Amino acid sequence: MFDDVDLLVCGAGPVGCTVAERAAHVLGWNVLVVERRAHLAGNCFDSMHPSGIRIHNYGPHYFRTNDEKLLRYLSRFTDWIPGNYIVKSSVGGRLYPFPINLTTLEQFFGKKLDSAAAERLLHEKQVPVAVPRNSEEFVLSKVGRELYESFYLNYTLKQWGRHPRELAPSVCGRVPVRLSRDERYVDHRFQVMPKDGFTALFTRMLRHRKIRVLLDADFSELGRLVRPRQATVYTGPIDAYFDYSFGPLPYRSLQFDFVAKPVEFAQPCVQINYPNEHAWTRSVEFKHVTRQRHPHTVVCHETPQATGEPYYPVPAPAHQQLYERYRERAAEATNEEQVYFCGRLAQYRYFNTDEAILEALQCFERIRRDCAAPRRQSASSRRLVPA
Repeated sequence: MFDDVDLLVCGAGPVGCTVAERAAHVLGWNVLVVERRAHLAGNCFDSMHPSGIRIHNYGPHYFRTNDEKLLRYLSRFTDWIPGNYIVKSSVGGRLYPFPINLTTLEQFFGKKLDSAAAERLLHEKQVPVAVPRNSEEFVLSKVGRELYESFYLNYTLKQWGRHPRELAPSVCGRVPVRLSRDERYVDHRFQVMPKDGFTALFTRMLRHRKIRVLLDADFSELGRLVRPRQATVYTGPIDAYFDYSFGPLPYRSLQFDFVAKPVEFAQPCVQINYPNEHAWTRSVEFKHVTRQRHPHTVVCHETPQATGEPYYPVPAPAHQQLYERYRERAAEATNEEQVYFCGRLAQYRYFNTDEAILEALQCFERIRRDCAAPRRQSASSRRLVPA
């Protein structure tokens, strides 16, 4: 049944769909995609709530990129609508623009500021740290203790279950601080949403006569039965692939609670962060970015938790060291068995959607190069070659 498979892909998320599409379209390979969930699109999966509102089932995905070539590629599978990624943070019962900008600083410190005055204010507040070693030191060195404790500290504690001083500087370093009134969540050149949703985009990507998809399927079982003629792409947790031989890698999970409301809009923007209130970290009202017209709305409350579906690799030095051990095993599997590891779980690294697809395109190019070269010998056959 599966003796004609050229490429076996574990996972039908953005990475798996992209590699599968490229292999089928560019190389004419027969591709088998194995997905353990009952749907395509991975964590980008969106669907219609019983109320008739399109929701993002695994939290909001705000597509943005600076790469025009990537946007052209994806435009083969979707039309776009403008993104409207405005986020506010609730502090002391008041909503502030977030990331921190000039308006945030004016409201928080109760004084009129221009860019130069705001820069001087921040300089006065900053805690001198020459080389920040963790997220706490990074934020203190940028905005000082008052803003750190109001906007970052408790949010980070809830999100990661760890104090910011236990996390790498990059965790909080991804959030900019602006000296302008730009309220956009991100600075990317292109900020758009797929017109019909992410699920439609990735479904169209796999709509190819050379691609077969198995949903509700166990890769660990099928992986023993299917021997692809060219390569395997694995997008699941790297520690699971190697049976947790070095121990499990830590992840943070999420609980999503969807609340239908009989109003057109329940909040002024797509996302409100709650660093100091509630058990949840943020509330998301999807209609602000899907542009759906409907008399009712749905708000999702997102609560981090220690167990459950793995969403976020936890960026701490000890975890990175453990991952490096698995990465070395993965490199051996690539060289000896043509198994390629790609994606957030397989590379134990946070990727935005555009970054995940770019990683997938690079993975495909590597597979194409490797398979064009003479077939590499397995470890066992190399041992038979005379010295």
